Amino acid sequence: MSVPLYHVDAFTTTPFAGNPAAVCLLSDRPDADWMQRVAGEMNLPETAFLRPQDDGTYRLRWFTPTHEVDLCGHATLASAHVLWTEGIVATGAPARFDTASGHLTARRNDEWIRMNFPADPVGTTDPPSALLNGLRGVTPEEVGWSGRDYLVRLQSLEAVRTLQPDLSALEALDDARGVIVTAATDADDIDFVSRFFAPAVGVPEDPVTGSAHCALGPYWAARTGHTSLTGRQVSARGGTVRVHLDAPDAERVTLAGRATTVVRGRLNA
Repeated sequence: MSVPLYHVDAFTTTPFAGNPAAVCLLSDRPDADWMQRVAGEMNLPETAFLRPQDDGTYRLRWFTPTHEVDLCGHATLASAHVLWTEGIVATGAPARFDTASGHLTARRNDEWIRMNFPADPVGTTDPPSALLNGLRGVTPEEVGWSGRDYLVRLQSLEAVRTLQPDLSALEALDDARGVIVTAATDADDIDFVSRFFAPAVGVPEDPVTGSAHCALGPYWAARTGHTSLTGRQVSARGGTVRVHLDAPDAERVTLAGRATTVVRGRLNA
């Protein structure tokens, strides 16, 4: 099989920053085992597999190097970016995806790509011992649960930036995909910062996690009263995500980011 393959850095316009994703354009239906092996070969936080459907939508699946996941923001952004920049979808038309998380739509506005995702409301919870062990003695101000990830609020941007978690302890959180660590900022252009750790699904630290902002958006909207927010993921690569909700308790969230293609090629496998 020989298929087009792209390496895209998402939530950035600078190569070698943001979050890298591979995007594989399919014409037939390979099995999940083949896709997982390709994702392992790519060894990026996510590999996206796109296949056109008769109704004009694209079937979209996401794989880490070790697991298939049911939602990924940066690989969806990368997929939409490829469809437009390669002329597969007209620039003014939306990119529509059929996924494990339902129907997702992306629209292009100049350099920014806006994606409509389901919101992940966060409820306060008692932290399990594995989570506290993973924080290495750092005391959280609040711990929440989104139904997918734990969300841990720390006291400052610096506390988030300098956190060195015990990844083996976090990997023991068998009920969660990962852990979001976040704090508010007083910067003029950034409302909150975050980092994301998901060793249980093969991603020790994800550089910029769009899907985590499905929880971060409602969380910070409820605490600030603002429904348009800008988040900065302060990983080593770093990236910016704009978030908008119609209301703090809205069922959908709009995430916006930019992307750049680093490699165009073909996969022969």
